[in-house]
Amino acid sequence: MINYSLERFEAETDIEHYVEHYVDIEAFLKCCKTCPSFGAVWSCPPFDFHPMSIWQAHERIRIAGYRLTFDEDRTEEGMNEALREVKQKLSEELYEMEQEIPGSLSLSAGTCQVCDRCTKPEGKPCRFPEKMRHSIESLGGNVGKTISELCGIEIEWIEEGKLPEHYVLVSALLI
Repeated sequence: MINYSLERFEAETDIEHYVEHYVDIEAFLKCCKTCPSFGAVWSCPPFDFHPMSIWQAHERIRIAGYRLTFDEDRTEEGMNEALREVKQKLSEELYEMEQEIPGSLSLSAGTCQVCDRCTKPEGKPCRFPEKMRHSIESLGGNVGKTISELCGIEIEWIEEGKLPEHYVLVSALLI
């Protein structure tokens, strides 16, 4: 097990402001097309709806996430295991917030990981639609800009041959 510390962060703004300053559906759809999850996972594009319909169905967005800071003895495998743990914790927190705030909808930190294998490529419906959530990015939101400007946190990108000291998981609650 790898050692890490967690820093929780939150920010909130109205949807109109968020969409105007942080959402670019076409730009992020281009990025999504290069990802292996594109068309292979129910939480990722292409969708049978327009992402703007989700943004416009809400009035506010609460950004919520964790920055994981790893010890010097970090390994890619250990970091990925920690990310899965913290992502599950964050998802559970957001499911609870949904229960407390009627009409709210959580957005996942990255692609859906509810199932080991998604049914979308088989043309079958999602096994757990009550748990599946879209990510901010899949709906056109710029997570890097969001956490930089709204939370004061910079993302450390992975460089070849060098593991970052921090990973950041970003999710949201649409209210």
